[in-house]
Amino acid sequence: MDRKMFRRARKTVDVSVGESVRIVRELQELSQNDLAKMTGIPQSTISAIENDRVNLGVERAKALAGALKCHPAVLVFPGWELGKGTAA
Repeated sequence: MDRKMFRRARKTVDVSVGESVRIVRELQELSQNDLAKMTGIPQSTISAIENDRVNLGVERAKALAGALKCHPAVLVFPGWELGKGTAA
């Protein structure tokens, strides 16, 4: 692939992975218990993720993204802007 096809991503805000999970959850007016029921992930684990005490991980990211109706990258790479013309 030609590197000219890609633009460098840039970070626009300083948000942790856990904060991104909390923000998206709260925007959808879901409690941690609601999200736990939707994903099968224990509420205590969701709390630990949101407080950056536990790594999100690929499988949890997919489960949470599915329940929160967003792409996993929204949770895993918070605050990054890809911009127009960026190859997917």
